[in-house]
Amino acid sequence: MKAIRIAALVAAGLGVVALAGVGRPDLAGGASEPSGGITVTGTGTVQTTPDQAQFTLGVQSRGSTAREALAANSERMRRVLAALSAAGVAKKDVQTQDVSVSRAYPEQDGYSARNSVLVTIRDLAQAGSILDAASNAGANDVYGPTLSRSNQDELQAKALRDAVDDARAKARALAAAAGVQLGAVTAITENGGAPMPYYDAMLAKRPATSETPIEPGRQDIQATVRVTFAIG
Repeated sequence: MKAIRIAALVAAGLGVVALAGVGRPDLAGGASEPSGGITVTGTGTVQTTPDQAQFTLGVQSRGSTAREALAANSERMRRVLAALSAAGVAKKDVQTQDVSVSRAYPEQDGYSARNSVLVTIRDLAQAGSILDAASNAGANDVYGPTLSRSNQDELQAKALRDAVDDARAKARALAAAAGVQLGAVTAITENGGAPMPYYDAMLAKRPATSETPIEPGRQDIQATVRVTFAIG
């Protein structure tokens, strides 16, 4: 009987120890309470006018053989490159994109050769005259423009700062509504927001009898961030 009484007391003691952790998540399984916070998304926008452009200029040529087509194409492209240089385009701003030779369409004889270059025009006011010079020299494919700013990185950084300020303003409003104090930033993530390029494929079909007009318009450089603030 004495042995049975001692076993019962031990079992009761273990039950007390087991129940001691009930209602306390920090002691049950070692889990910690969530820290909480306010998470918001902020957006910053910088309006600007593009000051430079990129165009793809191509030359297409025909020949009875692949060698003849490529030779004619190369000669015409050399004239285009010389015209670009004479118009003030630096060599570092001209990059070959594609060189190809293939049979002409089934209903035609011979071969077709193509050569294209990507040209960066850093003075947008000169874009029209440069395009006309290239066209007069033999460029018969013109695609673009992709418009941008020369100080793109600087403007993107400003948009990011504005996005963080926007996120902070939203978090303060939420904290005030909830009756809590806004603390320090605990996490921040950039969600991107680079400007979309402007592309005008119809430019290749416009007549080059006068200087080709290039209108820069307006460009919005955006940045979006996701920020988490501690609360007190």
